[in-house]
Amino acid sequence: MHYVTVEGLTKSYGAGPLFKDISFHIEEGDKIALVALNGTGKSTLLRILCGQETPDAGTVWIHKDVTVVMLEQQNAFNPGETISRHIFSQGHPVLSAIRDYEMLTEEGEEPDLDKLTKAIERMDELNAWHFDSKVKQILGKLNIHHMEQLMGSLSGGQVKRVALAKVLIDIGFEHRHTLLIMDEPTNHLDVGMIEWLENYLDQEKVTLLLVTHDRYFLDSVCNEIMELDQQQLFIYKGDYENYLEKKATREEMAKSSVEKARNVFRKELEWMRKQPKARTTKSKSRIDAFAEVKEKASVRLEKQQLELNVKMTRLGGKIIEMKKVYKAYGDLQILKGFDYTFKRGERVGVVGKNGVGKSTFLNMLLGLEQPDSGKINTGETIVFGNYDQRGLVIKEDMRVIEFVKNIAENFPLADGTKVSAAQFLQLFLFPPEKQYTYISKLSGGEKRRLHLLSILFRNPNFLVLDEPTNDLDLPTLSILEDFLLDFQGCLIIVSHDRYFMDKLVDHLFVFEGQGVVSDFPGNYTQYREWEKDKPGQEKEEPKPVPAATTAAPAPAAPVDKGRKMSFKEKRELELLEKEIADLEKEKETLDAKMASGTLPYAELEPIARRVGEVINLLDEKGMRWLELSELS
Repeated sequence: MHYVTVEGLTKSYGAGPLFKDISFHIEEGDKIALVALNGTGKSTLLRILCGQETPDAGTVWIHKDVTVVMLEQQNAFNPGETISRHIFSQGHPVLSAIRDYEMLTEEGEEPDLDKLTKAIERMDELNAWHFDSKVKQILGKLNIHHMEQLMGSLSGGQVKRVALAKVLIDIGFEHRHTLLIMDEPTNHLDVGMIEWLENYLDQEKVTLLLVTHDRYFLDSVCNEIMELDQQQLFIYKGDYENYLEKKATREEMAKSSVEKARNVFRKELEWMRKQPKARTTKSKSRIDAFAEVKEKASVRLEKQQLELNVKMTRLGGKIIEMKKVYKAYGDLQILKGFDYTFKRGERVGVVGKNGVGKSTFLNMLLGLEQPDSGKINTGETIVFGNYDQRGLVIKEDMRVIEFVKNIAENFPLADGTKVSAAQFLQLFLFPPEKQYTYISKLSGGEKRRLHLLSILFRNPNFLVLDEPTNDLDLPTLSILEDFLLDFQGCLIIVSHDRYFMDKLVDHLFVFEGQGVVSDFPGNYTQYREWEKDKPGQEKEEPKPVPAATTAAPAPAAPVDKGRKMSFKEKRELELLEKEIADLEKEKETLDAKMASGTLPYAELEPIARRVGEVINLLDEKGMRWLELSELS
């Protein structure tokens, strides 16, 4: 089914167009990633498709049966509204029934039996139990609990996860034909959530258009890449690696074409300057063609490669020593006797679930927070560069170039030469015309890029990067990675971007909770593989830090057989027994049909596929039945 047709779309802000005369199509089942520099129109294009903005020219046609659902980077909400009301705000009878049932069966509360009976009858009447199980899965995987909590009391990351849950519930509920648009869906998700979202989007077989900086997520989910570059749109089939190869080929061809056009332009310009008086038909056509040649020759080749052999601030023999460091907030233990001595040129990734103290650990390293006990000794030559999640802070609005020059006029290189502030800005994709833009006029991603640039421009020798990839575009990430690969100082990174971590870190501090920190000798992907294989294979164990005071990681908690089953779990167990019986009957019927030998292939193939689905459902529901049946 044909979902969307875009023809000749143009949109401008300020002096020049963001994109000009672009066209593309979206078919059912397409999974497309939109790639571009921050500030070149990605979010604007998404908002046009959603009907939130109008183009200057061109048309957008969306099939009348297609519903467009969008997850934005900044999500609007009513602070006084509960999570439950926000997620189930559609007002559809099924969603309302699920919301009422979930509110009545919140853990720790004794439900009103009359109301609960009516809620269960309503769920039965609307056949809402299957969708309720999907809702539970989404909320559980995104770590969303306490549905009566007010939206205004949530952190930014929690708001993003609630918005994501709402979108996934909406598309899974009733829209058979849905175009799902997602702007940076992996921001504020930990790795487990990202991996679950990858699998969920694949299984749901949605039609998808997304903007993401997470290259592993892009590769796992998308089969097509659209790039906005110099106001034009380029389309590449395949994965991210294929996109890079095809893009490089296109740029080489464009470079060759521009060079040829410039040679022709020089000849034509010389001819034009002669100003021939007799303008025959032939010379008139040549004059008319001159404008076209001039336009081709004027295309600017943006790819300016500026290699920086950085003259880093000198590092002494002593870097940072942490001795028997303890830190806790109430019952939350962050460090318990942590011992570590950093070495020159060390590259450490810091990983762990949200809320285990990763940012607090960074703040202690930087001297912004003090430990409860123990010592943190910092070498006298250390110059910190701290890129945190608060973003760019300026006292008053100023132009981009002025902001950088207030830090320093030049950036020193190892060979004794210097790079000017303007050249450094160009390296980080701020062309000359953008350098004189006021900071308040920059997009959110451009402000993040400027913040990062301003930290690197101070020439630190110990870089601390807390979620540096959030809201940065892929071209900027590529430049940042190249810069950091050549960086000779110490580097500590907290990030959920697996590709970024794999490329840059040598080992990991794994925050496991309750003060347990392990030192894993490898990158992020190797750690995730080790985690998955851990129960059945002997692997090199992460070393506890410190060995004397850190306990080994606890095994997965078994089902608490002494715990009483809640009413909600009793009801779930009853429904599971019925569902399992129904699935077993369906499987018997399907097996009989397949064994008859009379069905044509066209009918046999979907039956065989359904048998596989039924077997998987039986396994899944059988395991859940076993878990619940063990509760007393």
